Amino acid sequence: MTRPGLGAYFLLVALALVWGGSFLFIKIGVATIPPVTLTALRMITGAAVLIVAALMAGQALPRGRAVWGSIALVALFGNVLPFSLIGWGEEVIDSGLAAILMAGMPLFTLVCAHFATTDEKMNRRKLIGVLFGLAGLIVLIGPGKLSQLGEDAVRQLAVAAASLCYAINALFIRRIKGVPAKALAAGVMIASIPMIVPMAFMMDQPLQLEPTGASLMAGIVLGVFQTALATLMMLALIRRQGATFFSQINFIVPLVGVVYGVIFLAERPQPSAFAALALILIGIYVVRTGGMGVVAPDAPLSKLRE
Repeated sequence: MTRPGLGAYFLLVALALVWGGSFLFIKIGVATIPPVTLTALRMITGAAVLIVAALMAGQALPRGRAVWGSIALVALFGNVLPFSLIGWGEEVIDSGLAAILMAGMPLFTLVCAHFATTDEKMNRRKLIGVLFGLAGLIVLIGPGKLSQLGEDAVRQLAVAAASLCYAINALFIRRIKGVPAKALAAGVMIASIPMIVPMAFMMDQPLQLEPTGASLMAGIVLGVFQTALATLMMLALIRRQGATFFSQINFIVPLVGVVYGVIFLAERPQPSAFAALALILIGIYVVRTGGMGVVAPDAPLSKLRE
């Protein structure tokens, strides 16, 4: 690893711009493609690109039943569930709100790690950070909506559940050893397909859909850029600068998601949304300045260096 230079920060910002666009393209996609089918399209496209990337790097796909069992869990909690939940949520809520809700993922990871590991226990600083994040989610959804659980609140909770899936996934990824990163990324995409495609046919009957060109293009863009290309950029950045430098992306992605929604979808976030985002980012900052790097949304492979 080298001292971060202009190139490293350029790559960090470029990756944030790509990842932050996930919420925009999901919003466009679910306009005429149901969330599960959109996720299937995204997974198939991403798998094709990542398989080629792994083969070009000379990395063979993983072998062994135990390894593929762990990969299947990563596929479920890192791809199938969160992508579908975010899409379902964005059928109703704004893309910017989804980006803010997903910003709490690193804080969920802290809570999951406390109960599931022996070396990442909660301390006072981490607890303070988590409480800031929880306060942000309450402010964003609204205490009144939480008590009534109307459709907007349920959809927002679905996106929050997606961030919890990513947090659980970060623990499963620790169990996979000795698999090159590009091969693992391709394997995760491959394992996602037999889960999500049957779900799409059972729930959405995709062959009878009449999606617009914009929605189809959004699904393909999600697979090529927000899934495959973003994974390759992430791996390059971590290999070059390390996970701690990479963790700064947690402060950029939700902001990018909100800005894209304002510019391209004419969304107008309420003041409570900005207050919630501030609280969540403060929580991440409190944790990060305590010496613990945190991982970004949509980044289950962020601790890999190969």
